[in-house]
Amino acid sequence: MEIYSNIPAFIVWKNYAYNVNALSNSLARLSSGTRIVNAGDDPSGLALSERLRSQYRNTAAVATNVENKINYLITADAWLQRITDAMHRMSELALSANDGTKSAEDRANLQIEFKQMQKEIQRITSGATAAAKYNGLYLFRGGNGVPLSTGGGVKSGFVYLQVGPDGGQIFKEESINLTTTNYALLGSYTYYSYGSVSMTLLGSTHKAVRWASLIAGANLSISTQTLAGSVIDKLNLGIEYLSSKQAIVGAEQSRMEITLEGLRDYEANMRSAESRIRDVDVAQEATRFAKYMVLTQVGVAMLAQANALPSNVLSLLQ
Repeated sequence: MEIYSNIPAFIVWKNYAYNVNALSNSLARLSSGTRIVNAGDDPSGLALSERLRSQYRNTAAVATNVENKINYLITADAWLQRITDAMHRMSELALSANDGTKSAEDRANLQIEFKQMQKEIQRITSGATAAAKYNGLYLFRGGNGVPLSTGGGVKSGFVYLQVGPDGGQIFKEESINLTTTNYALLGSYTYYSYGSVSMTLLGSTHKAVRWASLIAGANLSISTQTLAGSVIDKLNLGIEYLSSKQAIVGAEQSRMEITLEGLRDYEANMRSAESRIRDVDVAQEATRFAKYMVLTQVGVAMLAQANALPSNVLSLLQ
């Protein structure tokens, strides 16, 4: 029997301290929802979960980029439709002017609206005051759409878009150019010449058509029946050109939507993987909590008993 060193009390205290610490950790896990409260709980698991967390947070950020690009493309498509509508109206006016029953005054009136449609397309697409913009970017002036700090031009290059959580995962597209300085060849039409009296076919020639000539060409007119007849085929080429641009915008939008779905799936998978590493199993942890709660209470009772053992020595000294 010893009184100087109470070894049983020390052993009980050691077990009690361990159980109290385990109970505290269990409380922290249940209250935080994560099984890794500090780095010492699972160093390798913590490192892996942080890498996964970085991936899904970056993925969520680039998904926002893709959503912005989809909105950019939707805006561009809406403006393209307005331009196409204007050109359809120009075609209708040309067909109406190519009518022998119309007077010169009738064609002059049609010509007024025809020119207004040209000016509207110019207003949408061309110059520093072009109406077709998205968040300050010009949609139809080519390059990357960013206005130059001096002058009325835009910067050359591409519209870059980060579409993945890692470096180098980018898309790049050059914005559409529908300005009055775009001399893209749209194709050619056949011009037929007839005799002035008997309307005998004299011959035919192929004439090239360029975009700028449709929206800014001074010679594009429906003021006479002959001119109106030659404009119809030109406008048909212009409408086909615009349709091809709408197809490009639509295809890119479809691509962006597929990219967005892929990013959402990837983010969900990364979140699921990180959850399996980091999230606490509440049922399991609640069982562990109950275990250490009981052990802690028992430890307090046993510590009291162990501290009472040295008092038995007094019976030998009486």
